[in-house]
Amino acid sequence: MHRLPAQTKVVALTALAAAVVAVPAGAWWALAVCAVLVLGVVAAARLPAGLVARRMLVELPVVVFCLLLPVVATGPRVEVLGLSLSRAGLEGGATLLVKATLGVLAAVVLASTTPARDLLGGLERLRLPRSMVLVLAFAVRYSVVLVGEARRLQTAVALRGGGRRLRHLPAVAGAAGALFVRGYERGERVQRAMLLRGWSGAVPGLGGGAASAAQWAVACAVPAAAAVVAVTARVVG
Repeated sequence: MHRLPAQTKVVALTALAAAVVAVPAGAWWALAVCAVLVLGVVAAARLPAGLVARRMLVELPVVVFCLLLPVVATGPRVEVLGLSLSRAGLEGGATLLVKATLGVLAAVVLASTTPARDLLGGLERLRLPRSMVLVLAFAVRYSVVLVGEARRLQTAVALRGGGRRLRHLPAVAGAAGALFVRGYERGERVQRAMLLRGWSGAVPGLGGGAASAAQWAVACAVPAAAAVVAVTARVVG
């Protein structure tokens, strides 16, 4: 998993997500098979459980939405623990939650096994527009700088008696505005420095190596199996 070229993993993730989404609602056996496939990929990547759990927290908004869906959905109702819930909402929310969890879990594997530079190189190998790749490259490079700047501004606000209470919101808003202005000015300075050094519009050494047929076969094995499961579930259902 760690040695596969980035472009193969990006294509595999996209194909796997499409296959999972294609599974019809209520086909729990198909979703269970897809879950086994994704968990097998996680096991093959040998990622620490704590790391995976922390990165899965990004799914919390989807979890909240899925929990609320049976309450707000219409249609025939069923009593669960004293609550009147929609049958369609229960099935739709559970299906959406499983599919979203599998997609996020696969994305966590991609992000955890692929360095950012290799991922950008893989996107370039897949013929993603160069301007988009450059924007992503600079975002990755300067996100650390902006986070450090934000921490310094937060420290400055705290030293001046600011905090997170409602009465301190003007100070927080001012710090956010200052961060935006500093980031914009830094971007202009970096652009002028790059132009003075002969910037040609390409990041040297960003492109990754080509993938062999065997590597493509390994990367696409799980998405192909998931696609077969999705097609079978639609035919059977």
